[in-house]
Amino acid sequence: MIAVLGAKESGVGAALLAKKKGHHVFVSDIGKIEEKYKKVLLQNTIEFEEGKHSENLILDAGEVIKSPGIPDGELIRKIKEKKIPVISEIEFAGRYAGGKIIGITGSAGKTTTTLLIYHVLKRAGFDVALAGNIGNVTFMGEQTGGSLASVVAKGTHDYYVVELSSFQLDDMFSFRVNIAVLTNIGRNHLNRYDNDMQKYINSKFRITRNQTHEDVFVYCADDEITMKELSNKKLKTRNIPFSFNPPPEAEKISESAFIHNNLITINTNNQKPFTMSMYSLALQGRHNLYDTMAAGIVSRVVDIRKDVIRECFSDFQNIEHRMESVGKVHGIEFINDSKATTVNSTWYALESVEGKVVLIMGGQDKGNDYSMMNDLVKQKVKAIVCLGKDNSKICEAFKGMVPNIVETKSAKEAVAVAYAFGKNGDTVLLSPACASFDLFVDYEDRGRQFKEAVRAL
Repeated sequence: MIAVLGAKESGVGAALLAKKKGHHVFVSDIGKIEEKYKKVLLQNTIEFEEGKHSENLILDAGEVIKSPGIPDGELIRKIKEKKIPVISEIEFAGRYAGGKIIGITGSAGKTTTTLLIYHVLKRAGFDVALAGNIGNVTFMGEQTGGSLASVVAKGTHDYYVVELSSFQLDDMFSFRVNIAVLTNIGRNHLNRYDNDMQKYINSKFRITRNQTHEDVFVYCADDEITMKELSNKKLKTRNIPFSFNPPPEAEKISESAFIHNNLITINTNNQKPFTMSMYSLALQGRHNLYDTMAAGIVSRVVDIRKDVIRECFSDFQNIEHRMESVGKVHGIEFINDSKATTVNSTWYALESVEGKVVLIMGGQDKGNDYSMMNDLVKQKVKAIVCLGKDNSKICEAFKGMVPNIVETKSAKEAVAVAYAFGKNGDTVLLSPACASFDLFVDYEDRGRQFKEAVRAL
């Protein structure tokens, strides 16, 4: 029997795939299962429980698939003591995927990079699926995404573009990523890693765990943490860096991506370089240039034509809740970046906005260190509107740096307060740097409530 812990997108997807492959499956969720997931389990006659974990049943399993949001608590300790393998849904799905895996991880930028890669491969006519941490999304007018297991359960593909969180990588053992992208590493989720930064770094680098000399590792040469860790590793892979600066010894680095004379330049496969004006990109801002370079490297590695890549990079439209323009009210622009649940992501969002900003941030803190935002906050932020149950850490971090810091408890209140601080030409930016679970169901709920409040102004 396979026991699945957690009954959301990841857990239900794993249960569906396990049932399809002939396994006896039991799903257990300590909380209440959402109706949409309960319906799927009932329709597929999959046994489940909610509101508890029946240890006698779970400890009788031959294998346990743990959803990424579940920490290693007492139950997991008991399971491991019994020598029952505990794996991620990603690990399980990888056994049946069949195609090549393009995996993207990082503290910030992974969603945009994932979507860019998928967009290019799809436009180029590849048999490709989008999956992983990105969840179910509406992208370029199409419903797509989902957990890797749920995608594989519906049918196999030649390529899978998979966004991978550190939590998903933690319980990955044999899963092989053919092309791995590490966008960057910043302080994130340290509450899950005993406030030990090295444990978090190790988690991110698990994406390279089973790579061979046939595989590719794409990384940011401007990220100090990544480069320091790489200096202590001997990867078997074909390594391709991206950077804002041309390689210091260009003649010795045949494969790389960089910015020079306002052109993105990508050298791969010993072919003529791909070049494109940075001003022709649909996505502007420093962080988006990094994401674009990473996606460009992957696209060239799999031999997609340059004209297709240029077309995709110039017409790309991001998903809901990622730097999504909600509109202007009396000259004040409102941007929904609710998916920014890390300090890195909020830094990148702030960096890309022109003019003065009223920043709405806060929520469930994950061991955040806000100091990396200091310079940008001093330069751009005229007010911070906290949106969370406990805002003390944010208030303390930016005290004396921002003239106005106000605490709110709802999206409607936060939008009203932010609007009062704004004036013609300003931007109200919802970019929380925190998880949403203290006041909202998830980041999507937070983003939609924000948009409803803006439209009600």
